[in-house]
Amino acid sequence: MFLTGFTIFFLTSIITFQLNFSLSTIPSSLNSLPLGGHFSFDEFTLSHAATDFGNRYQYHPMVVLHPESVSDIAATIQHIWLMGPSSQLTVAARGHGHSLHGQAQAQGGVVINMESLKVPEMQVHVGNSPYVDVSGGELWINILHETLKYRLAPRSWTDYLHLTVGGTLSNAGVSGQAFRHGPQISNVKQLEIVTGKGEVVNCSKEQNGELFHSVLGGLGQFGIITRARILLEQAPDMVKWIRVLYSDFTAFTRDQEQLISSENSFDYIEGFVIINRTGLLNNWRPSFNPQDPVQASQFNSDGKTLYCLELAKYFTLEEINVVNQEVEMHLSHLNYIPSTLFLTQVNYLDFLDRVHVSEVKLRSKGLWDVPHPWLNLFIPKSKIHQFAEVIFGNILTETSNGPVLIYPVNKSKWDKRTSVVIPEEDIFYLVAFLTSAVPSSNGTDGLEHIISQNKRIVEYCERAQLGVKQYLPHYRSQEEWRAHFGPEWEAFVQRKYVYDPLAILAPGQRIFQKAITFS
Repeated sequence: MFLTGFTIFFLTSIITFQLNFSLSTIPSSLNSLPLGGHFSFDEFTLSHAATDFGNRYQYHPMVVLHPESVSDIAATIQHIWLMGPSSQLTVAARGHGHSLHGQAQAQGGVVINMESLKVPEMQVHVGNSPYVDVSGGELWINILHETLKYRLAPRSWTDYLHLTVGGTLSNAGVSGQAFRHGPQISNVKQLEIVTGKGEVVNCSKEQNGELFHSVLGGLGQFGIITRARILLEQAPDMVKWIRVLYSDFTAFTRDQEQLISSENSFDYIEGFVIINRTGLLNNWRPSFNPQDPVQASQFNSDGKTLYCLELAKYFTLEEINVVNQEVEMHLSHLNYIPSTLFLTQVNYLDFLDRVHVSEVKLRSKGLWDVPHPWLNLFIPKSKIHQFAEVIFGNILTETSNGPVLIYPVNKSKWDKRTSVVIPEEDIFYLVAFLTSAVPSSNGTDGLEHIISQNKRIVEYCERAQLGVKQYLPHYRSQEEWRAHFGPEWEAFVQRKYVYDPLAILAPGQRIFQKAITFS
């Protein structure tokens, strides 16, 4: 027993010594790399890299890389790749830190501050097929400002524009334009990728197509997006922005599905759910004008769950009269509550950046940097009524702590070769529970209650076999990831083996774990 105990103690000591020795040599090893950028080891920078918008997980890296060029990123990853499986170092690309569950964090590893990457500079190309070349660390809001100088703009957006290109393209990038143009990953012409071996590869549908499609929606598992060529279209001047309310879910979904199937109806279509929220129309009045002020002032929800349809029609100043007629015609075919028609007219930039206005208000009240236990689901059209009846009727009791979005998209606008997993049906809905938790609260607005509520929603979907897929997915075990990908799992694993065989990249997704050996 003494010899056995001594042997275990001896082996443990050797392993600990080797690991500690390895860790102690890593900073000097990285610092020896000839980079244009630099590494940061100070506690403030490391703490910042260990936070994100979800504000629930904190995994501290060993070091943060601030790259000046793509070669800085490639050299760092290649260095870690050459260290082999004896190194525990992993690498996470961090954009604007808007992940929800620590996906852009790397415990004891290297976090790459992608916003430091400014090479190559943004370049807009005009012509019959306009596009813009941008860094993977560029914010979409900056792309919008630059392309508008040429009266051009990307075709597909997220609701919030202060996100990086690499971040949204690693997931999908979905908003109210997705029914027409598809998600952002359907509007990319070319990518530059740094793989898990430190190789810099240019790829497109025609060139290195397997890597191109792997990385799009690939959750950062196969490479870091360092440059993207984004398709553009002619930008409008103004937007007709409309909100109407429904009390009947069937009419609400029927109108949404009709609109996304029409060729020239609206340019943006979203919806959201309203449960136990009083005074809603009064909250809209500073920004939206009711079509019939008298009827709107007399509107009473009678405690019903309401469904808001949000629409936008883009136009140039020369088209104002024609657009007014088109909007009136399309609205005449919808079955909303007549007294709840609210309209406004804003410029295109203000419409697209509308969420930032809310951010500024929340920051001023100290309500932005709170936990955000969000849940995003893709739900087949055939199951949306069953889902709504149970979730909006029983599990969800109010929507005062954040919006609940619900709107359909067309599967035909999604490329099945990418890594994103979506339902099988031709039309499926995005349902997003975008809740904010009140710190230290033990009530229905507290973190634990919201997490429990999300769990009940997910468990119901699984129990009822609705064919739901999570968007921005988060799982704790590889078995859960296998179930998420379903028949696509083996292809996903094979792609990982080809492009990141040591599982260096994106450890925060918790899909693959780097195997460490001691020599």
